[in-house]
Amino acid sequence: MPVQIGAKPESSYEDPIGLLGDCHRRIERFLSVLVRVARDARGGALNPEQRAACETALRYFREAAPKHTADEEESLFPRLRAMDRPGVRDVLARMEALESDHARAALDHLNADRLFHRWIAAGSLSPEDAGALAAAMGRLAALYRDHIAFEDRELFPTAARALDPTTLAAIGAEVAARRRR
Repeated sequence: MPVQIGAKPESSYEDPIGLLGDCHRRIERFLSVLVRVARDARGGALNPEQRAACETALRYFREAAPKHTADEEESLFPRLRAMDRPGVRDVLARMEALESDHARAALDHLNADRLFHRWIAAGSLSPEDAGALAAAMGRLAALYRDHIAFEDRELFPTAARALDPTTLAAIGAEVAARRRR
């Protein structure tokens, strides 16, 4: 990842909640690339910059994004569900919807990945495929907008307050282990 002058440094494994937020910024960045290319090129010829940007973004969503989902569903959510505290109960009611979002996003990502790779290989997309890709990207953009907003504004701050340092360290170790696989 290139260094951005003036950008906030990335969080470390000692701050797994911060890392999850950092992942959201990458999701937003890579998603915006795919949305922009699908919108601007509309299934026509891709220039080399668009092709390279799509390939990088697709690789992120194929390789890294599933680890973020696992970080939430396997490390964070179960620990929050195990807590019986008033502030945590409020976000628990939404966690099932977040998991449903993950499943819906995975399906749209599979479809978008297939269509983008077809586009890259063939040099263009049929109007039907371009429309299907635009629809998938629109659904993903809307889903992530709401999903990330809830997690960033409510879930992650609640988790940071509610989880003790030992639990946060365990989550950080699990997040690190997923990245080493």
